[in-house]
Amino acid sequence: MPVVRGRATAMTALPVLYSFRRCPYAMRARWALWVAGQAVEHREILLRDKPAALLQASPKGTVPVLVLPDGTVIDESLAVMRWALARHDPEQWLQPERESLVAMLDSIADCQTRFKPHLDRSKYPQRHADELRAWAARDGAVATAVAESDPRAGAPWGSPAGSAHAPGLVGPEFGTERHAAVLAAYVAAQHALAGAYLQALNARLDEGGAHLFGERPALADFAIAPFVRQYAAVDAARWASGPWPALRAWLAGLLARPEFEWAVMRKVPVWQAPTSGAAT
Repeated sequence: MPVVRGRATAMTALPVLYSFRRCPYAMRARWALWVAGQAVEHREILLRDKPAALLQASPKGTVPVLVLPDGTVIDESLAVMRWALARHDPEQWLQPERESLVAMLDSIADCQTRFKPHLDRSKYPQRHADELRAWAARDGAVATAVAESDPRAGAPWGSPAGSAHAPGLVGPEFGTERHAAVLAAYVAAQHALAGAYLQALNARLDEGGAHLFGERPALADFAIAPFVRQYAAVDAARWASGPWPALRAWLAGLLARPEFEWAVMRKVPVWQAPTSGAAT
């Protein structure tokens, strides 16, 4: 898919895509846009420094955001995918071999509710301090340790130097041994809940073919894969040894598609807004 860098012009009238390379939501939107052959002006942003133009288009400040030439704003990744594929769907992502589009949308929603929360908590447990305090409250001694390093008291649960990616890496930066034990138990529980979802996907693949809705991939595969990919990177050893061999093969096959690295995940310079007084 051709991509225009820099400012859109009246001649091109391309949709503008605000994106962040590593975001799984933006990733799946870019994948659909590429397969649909939809050219865009790709504006790569930094989530820690969101440009005013993004916030003006979509005040919630998440990516992806697609701004169409007529001013229409699409700021949900699945909606971007469906918009692109409704225009051109050469691989029939919207027409699965088995079941229906509605069934695929239900499967994607299931990923959002049953998997994504536990993925986030396994990767960034310190962002869920209230839940961690609830875990600690189950044990009086642990509760005391937590109270002594309560985030709201100015002593955070974790530090930038600490890793939340694997229970085995939890160390002194999280406070007392009891404190570290609470964090490790919490992360392990999140992995277990995420793993239950992954096992369900694995069972579906065992029963139904190489992909979630048939032998060829469709919308659900590409919408869910970026999140499974993110989980696999949280704890590579856990992913490699988990009871989901069919799912590992499924993910590897999708990520081996030639366009994934050189198109979907291609590095793009961070977009800079035009200076005051310049044409937009």
